[in-house]
Amino acid sequence: MSPEQTPAAAVEYTAARELRGPLVVMGGVTGVGWDEFATITLASGERRHGVVLEVHDDLAVVEVLEGTGGMDPAGLRVAFDGRPLTVPVGAGWLGRTCDGKGAPRDGGPPVFGRVSAPVEGVAINTVRRQPPGEPVLTGVAAVDALSTLVRGQKLPIFSAAGLPHLELAVQIAAQATTAGERFSVVFAGMGLTHADAFFVRDALEDRAAAGELCLLLNTADDPVIERILAPRLALTVAEHLAFDGGRHVLVIMTDMTSYAEALREVSAARGEVPARRAYPGYLYSDLASLYERCGRIVDRPGSVTVLPVLTMPAGDITHPVPDLTGYITEGQIVLSPQIHAEGVYPPVDALSSLSRLMRKGAGPDRTRPDHLDVAAQLTAALARARQATELAELAGESALSPADRRYLAMYPVYLHDFLHQGRDRTLTLDESLERAWQVLLTLPPSELGMLPAALVKARTGDGSPVTEP
Repeated sequence: MSPEQTPAAAVEYTAARELRGPLVVMGGVTGVGWDEFATITLASGERRHGVVLEVHDDLAVVEVLEGTGGMDPAGLRVAFDGRPLTVPVGAGWLGRTCDGKGAPRDGGPPVFGRVSAPVEGVAINTVRRQPPGEPVLTGVAAVDALSTLVRGQKLPIFSAAGLPHLELAVQIAAQATTAGERFSVVFAGMGLTHADAFFVRDALEDRAAAGELCLLLNTADDPVIERILAPRLALTVAEHLAFDGGRHVLVIMTDMTSYAEALREVSAARGEVPARRAYPGYLYSDLASLYERCGRIVDRPGSVTVLPVLTMPAGDITHPVPDLTGYITEGQIVLSPQIHAEGVYPPVDALSSLSRLMRKGAGPDRTRPDHLDVAAQLTAALARARQATELAELAGESALSPADRRYLAMYPVYLHDFLHQGRDRTLTLDESLERAWQVLLTLPPSELGMLPAALVKARTGDGSPVTEP
């Protein structure tokens, strides 16, 4: 939004009834609609901007994007624009760093575009959706090999306090590709500390300089309304880059728990009846209104893929934010405190992670012919290793069968030779799958029943394990 959007001859209302947190309640208004953009002028002449959240009789509730700090209801003048909040869209966003409402943070001029689009946006019509079919390669072995991200998919990262989810999100933003096709990243950070915001900008500097990245950073001391606006702005920018510009766009949104808390704060200020853990009852539909904007559209180029990151308070996966997110999205990548304690990065729990669209974007003619078989075999081996670990804790390692001991010995190889990779290291898909093979070949061929026998024999030569545990 920009001051240019302020109507020159709009009627100004002055009957501000009260301030409620980030909201202004205006009285005596007529002809005002929901989501209408508003310009608020303070007694000092300072201008702020807002969006109408609610209209009842002659009352309008306006959320102020810059916050209500320093406002005096007696001196306010509010002009309604007669249209929803819009932003300029286009390639001008690439290479820029802005705040949650789109104002530059990089010292540059405002972002301009030939056309504008409503920030609120709409979900893609289901009958116009094109089935996903190709992967987005992240350069992270645990994701590419075992939970492949597919273009148009929404795949969240479930994390907890103290885990390196921000580092992983930034690493994916820096490394992700779509096999040489036009690709861009829109990164929306919400509720970040200044140290985290600096880290994100520094780590993604090269991608921004290459004109492949748009960075929207909302820090914890910014107005709470910006936190609600940031993901919508990111998706609006991404939709135009994808469906009009022909790019494949990855939208990373972190942290969606901060977003939900901002939504809860605004809901409380509006006096709404709280639902689970005081979040508003419409939290599910609000999250769905964001996530369902990703996908591919029939007869349109490009795609929008969404990777939201959320922290589970106290690691509780039944908390409303991860719980409701899980109903909307197509799988999840779960980070594990136990694996993190082993000094392994990224601490992805493969047995709790799942990409429901992986079979649409991996395998023959998409990635590698053996990809799906290797992923299935390695996941099955990890499940068996976990069973062997639990049995050893109960009955002692001496009670394990020889096969169980092989699985027990395989697990450290998996952690350190497959899962662990540096924060700055990019692995190709071939390298990731070869690392998976090296783990699997520590098992006897008789335990590799999910792989084609000819493939196993070709890998082992005489049929014996390549590496002894």
